[in-house]
Amino acid sequence: MVRRILWLAAAVAACACDGRVDWRRGDADERPARIEPVVARDPAGPAIEYTLRFDDRATHYIDVAMSAPTEGADTVDLMMATWTPGSYLIREYSRHVEDLRAAGPDGSPLPVDKRAKNRWRVACAGVDRIGVRYRVYANEMTVRTNFVDGDIAVVNGAPTFITVADRLDRPHDVTLELPADWSDAVTALPPHPAGGARRFRAADYDALVDAPIVLGNPAVRSLDTGLAVPHALANFGERNVWDGPRSAADLARLVAEQAEFWGVVPYDRYTFINVIGEGRGGLEHKQSTLMMANRWMTRSRSDYLRWLGLASHEFFHTWNVKRLRPAELGPFDYESERYTRSLWIAEGLTSYYDDLLVARAGLMTRDEYLAALSRQIEAVQTRPGRAVQPLSEASFDAWIKYYRPDENSPNTTVSYYEKGAVVGFLLDAEIRRRTAGRRSLDDVLRAAYARFSGARGYTPDEFRAVAEQVAGGSLADFYRKYVDGTEELDYAPALAYFGLEWTPADPAPAKEVPAWLGAEVSSGPRITIARVLRGTPAWNAGLSAGDEVIAIDDYRVRDLDDRLRRYRPGDEVTVLVARRGVLVRVPVTLGQRPRASWKLRVAKRASAAQRARLRDWLRD
Repeated sequence: MVRRILWLAAAVAACACDGRVDWRRGDADERPARIEPVVARDPAGPAIEYTLRFDDRATHYIDVAMSAPTEGADTVDLMMATWTPGSYLIREYSRHVEDLRAAGPDGSPLPVDKRAKNRWRVACAGVDRIGVRYRVYANEMTVRTNFVDGDIAVVNGAPTFITVADRLDRPHDVTLELPADWSDAVTALPPHPAGGARRFRAADYDALVDAPIVLGNPAVRSLDTGLAVPHALANFGERNVWDGPRSAADLARLVAEQAEFWGVVPYDRYTFINVIGEGRGGLEHKQSTLMMANRWMTRSRSDYLRWLGLASHEFFHTWNVKRLRPAELGPFDYESERYTRSLWIAEGLTSYYDDLLVARAGLMTRDEYLAALSRQIEAVQTRPGRAVQPLSEASFDAWIKYYRPDENSPNTTVSYYEKGAVVGFLLDAEIRRRTAGRRSLDDVLRAAYARFSGARGYTPDEFRAVAEQVAGGSLADFYRKYVDGTEELDYAPALAYFGLEWTPADPAPAKEVPAWLGAEVSSGPRITIARVLRGTPAWNAGLSAGDEVIAIDDYRVRDLDDRLRRYRPGDEVTVLVARRGVLVRVPVTLGQRPRASWKLRVAKRASAAQRARLRDWLRD
């Protein structure tokens, strides 16, 4: 099979002479999306070069050969990143590195001294370049790690490329040697200016880390967005199950919608890289996104909408995070945490807009969108941690809490994704209410992008100042309650503005209300408590994660839900548990599961003005 490296052409030849493109193709009343020029930088010195081979795919290994200039130094310090931008956890990528060796141009071995968990020092012995070879174990199929087998290779920059510690500004060249049965390598890396088969050049280490590479046999489709910039969807693993044409057509509509939203296209090409199998998740990059999807998602309406929401989320990050970012996140320090209190903006507001823009693109009905927003609200309102951890603190603690949850996390933390999205909804409604619909959160993000999408980024106070300017007044009380505090969210103003209401919960007949323990249990032959939420009967009685439920009132329990249906709220029972190998009897007063409804619907008595505001918000 002929090997071919996919690279989308960078030409923007279809732009009008003033550099702008009408995204709607003929609708002169709509704001066109401006194409920002992508300026190539002059190389900052000799390049660091890599060649990747995949000879041991069956055992999940990548073989890396690296060549780096010494510039006359006696020693060269090598570094591997410990985390990857967009995923805020120290992941210790160097734990997968094996058999690192160095040599001079003539092949003579050079001494290597490991100086830290992710650093090596090479004695150069007067040579002008050093060669370094190492292997990377790649058997973790996520968007932030590496995976290799006989069918596919998912190669991310941070867990793959060791670099020269003080030369991150240098060009980094990558050459790929594909197995004979793989046809393509898909990446946002541009071709090397000197040419060469399967050879790419990243302007610097940041650009290298920001461009994942996926190799295998993809189905690649161009997206008909109506924009002058080329877009593509590369599906790995369609296998006659995934609906490739439908997903490409819908992505094209989504891209056009987001281009209209921002009014500017800040890249010269963009690729959605979609790895289809049993994974999930996505990670944003400046000119691409790497996503993972279950192969059956296009066969289910709800699952497919989740995939579109994921694509929308990662694509929105092209502007919000990759260019409009918290000041604390840059320049990147690839070896240490970078703390910010603004992830609720970077991730939470993106989570607010992901499904909203799917709806505005006409790919999700009004009812489907309200259901999606309701799920976010329910996730926040049913988490006891909302009364403990402020949203800004959840952002700051992402490094130690969000990516390292335990059984008590719901009691002590909130998700800056979920609560950030809900606070974004409330803030959007508040701005619209204050300005009589003339301004919205859309305008806040566009104004922030215009001011802060350069090299420095924004501080929390600067972003708030932009929001207050658009809103026409202080948001101090809003921030005090909902961003920096833990007061209960007040939905009434937003619901009144848009003409929405909560769907009433259907009360069950009193004689049919089952008792509720309030403990989440693991599935399997043993009934083991996995989590106890604060304020539940289980919490109040002192039941604990790890307790194995043996009996209630000395009668053996094999199906906890079935047994609880035999009791009523208020019944006092004795639960026999095995705790650390000892049988313990725990008195419990059973309760009733909360039946509060967090499902939104259009109010039955919504006024014409409210319905008009709802249409303006959803653009339906």
